[in-house]
Amino acid sequence: MAAVHGHSPDEAPISFRRAVDGLRTARLRTEVRIEEVPAPRRLASYAFALEATVLVDGEELADGRLVLLHEPDGHDAWHGGFRLVTLARAELEPEMAGDPLLPEVSWSWLTGALAARQAVYHEASGTVSRASSHYFGGLSERRDDTQIEIRASWTPQERPGSGEPDAAAHMAAWCDLLCACAGLPPSDGPDPSGRPVGGVVPLPKRRT
Repeated sequence: MAAVHGHSPDEAPISFRRAVDGLRTARLRTEVRIEEVPAPRRLASYAFALEATVLVDGEELADGRLVLLHEPDGHDAWHGGFRLVTLARAELEPEMAGDPLLPEVSWSWLTGALAARQAVYHEASGTVSRASSHYFGGLSERRDDTQIEIRASWTPQERPGSGEPDAAAHMAAWCDLLCACAGLPPSDGPDPSGRPVGGVVPLPKRRT
């Protein structure tokens, strides 16, 4: 476990350690590859970070990072003791790059995934950006490309009595977000509690 501000993993509050365990043990789609990475410093007293890549047939379709932050005494801006922060990004097919509804649809991938996994949250905020690259001169043979980037954060609701969020549900929802960015069809698999979910409907790109 990555701890910040001089705290060792054994000193972390039990609610934070359980939340980290929830992230580590969540049931994920087979296309998603997860790796633990060093947590950012100075964002909170305790932090834990993961990176993920969506791979299909050896092709990387999307990637992202998820950071779990915790302040034992709560944080005024979060309106809670935990905060999840994410970056998700993927390359778009050319015909999708100019879609005027792309930002709204992309944001709905996050909110829809959280709802589908019954991952209760509040105080969500973020941005959806798209950046296009056009190549000239010696690079003119390359195809123009556009990348979408979703940056978001939200406060997961803590369970009464335990003081910890359902981290596994939020983890599964985040992976659904990445798969939606990658253009994969919704998953019909179970959520972290074994309940079937319909997933999130992606834009019609790449994989159908």
